[in-house]
Amino acid sequence: MAHLLITGGAGFIGSHTCLVLLEAGHSLAVLDNFTNSSPESLRRVVELAGPSAGRRLEVVRGDVRSHEDLKQAFEVAPVDGVLHFAGLKAVGESMSQPLRYWDTNVGGSRSLLSAMAAHDCRTLVFSSSATLYGYPDTVPIPESAPVRPINPYGHTKAAVERMLGDLAASEPGWRIACLRYFNPVGAHPSGRIGEDPNGIPNNLFPFISQVAVGRRACLDVFGGDWPTADGSGVRDYIHVMDLAEGHLATLDALLTSGEQLLTLNLGSGRGYSVLEVINTFRAISGKAVPYTIASRRDGDAAITVADPQLAEQRLGWKTKRNLHDICRDGWAWQQANPKGYSR
Repeated sequence: MAHLLITGGAGFIGSHTCLVLLEAGHSLAVLDNFTNSSPESLRRVVELAGPSAGRRLEVVRGDVRSHEDLKQAFEVAPVDGVLHFAGLKAVGESMSQPLRYWDTNVGGSRSLLSAMAAHDCRTLVFSSSATLYGYPDTVPIPESAPVRPINPYGHTKAAVERMLGDLAASEPGWRIACLRYFNPVGAHPSGRIGEDPNGIPNNLFPFISQVAVGRRACLDVFGGDWPTADGSGVRDYIHVMDLAEGHLATLDALLTSGEQLLTLNLGSGRGYSVLEVINTFRAISGKAVPYTIASRRDGDAAITVADPQLAEQRLGWKTKRNLHDICRDGWAWQQANPKGYSR
């Protein structure tokens, strides 16, 4: 079993991946500054993972941009590989605070890579995003599609991918995977860990669940005149547990092979409209989800769906869970935690 460093491991995707990694027998050092996450998520991860998990998870409160914090995280034990989730991820916020996004997402990644090289660790799974495809020419979107992001968040993800490519070309030994996620949603089926954004949610699914539980009055659907079956935007929603299992499969592939730079879409290959998600959530929760049709947002595309074939070929991985599972598990989390981890 490997000892792994997980940056941003207390966040939504990071916490679910930590659980899957612990269940697989790995030991973890988690580096997180908890600006948009809670230490409670990791406490619950240990609870879910079983009696031995507490001895295999070390938490370092710190920032991925800090040399000293990274040094502390790498010195917990020799690190076999890194899963890099730490970063800022709100598209709208990135447009109003671009320098903050470049500093955290690109500067933090540069600092991490320097620390990895200094500690002779050259295995990395990077949390990228389908946002960097921008307005796609074709759907489903293959990994070979042009990279042309349309917002600062997407630009930072593309910049880190370019930096990783330059690094892999500059010296031998690097094993790197860039995972381009589509729309991670849902929660662990226990209802113990899930998505708990600070403030007003930036993404559709937590907004729907907060409206259903009564935390918010109404949902805005951005655009009712898209060229889709019902006029609302279509996205590829991936259950967070499928995504976590995709990270485990990626890590296994890197650790058992030679140097490589791998770029993979992680998505289901199936698109659902915003209104389909709302109606499915209503049916499963039995709750009203009032919404209004608002103007389209700048930077949104009509349809964004992954071509996930390469991930299945290279990793033997594909999604197992559908929209019903996503809504059921997301609602179980929201019901049990109406105020998130602060309840």
